[in-house]
Amino acid sequence: MKRLRASCIIWILPILITGLAAGCVSKYNEEQKLRDLDFTVVDREDEPEELSTMIEKEKEHPFQMLYADQGQLYIAEGYGEQPTTGYSVVVRELYETENTVQIRTDLLGPEKGEDIKEITTFPYVVVQLGYIDKDVLFD
Repeated sequence: MKRLRASCIIWILPILITGLAAGCVSKYNEEQKLRDLDFTVVDREDEPEELSTMIEKEKEHPFQMLYADQGQLYIAEGYGEQPTTGYSVVVRELYETENTVQIRTDLLGPEKGEDIKEITTFPYVVVQLGYIDKDVLFD
C-alpha cells in the first residue's frame, strides 16, 4: 500500500508543477501587442553622459536599465563580460501593450571565421524612443 501511495505522488507531483508553471507563463503573455515601437539604436558616442556613466558602473555584469531625459526614453541592456571581441546585441522586438513596453534582445557571438581577439568585451545596446509612461519588461 505504501508503495502505491509513493508511486501516486511521483506521478501527481510533476503534473501539479507543470500546471502551476503553465499558469505563470500564460499570465505573463496575457497582454496583447498594440503596436511595434519606432526606435533608434544609439551609438556609444551619442549616449547621454549620465547614462554612459551608469552603464560603465554596471557593464561587467548583465544589466537592464532605463533612463529618461528631455522627452526621450532610453532602454539599455547589457550581457556582462565576454571573453573575446565579436559579440553584439540585437533588438528582436520592441513593442507596446496596454500597460507595458516590452523589449527582447539577444546576444550574438562571433561568426565562424570572424577575426576575433582575446580581449574582454562588454556588449550592450541602448535604444532611444519617445517617452512612454509605462513599465518596461525585458524578455
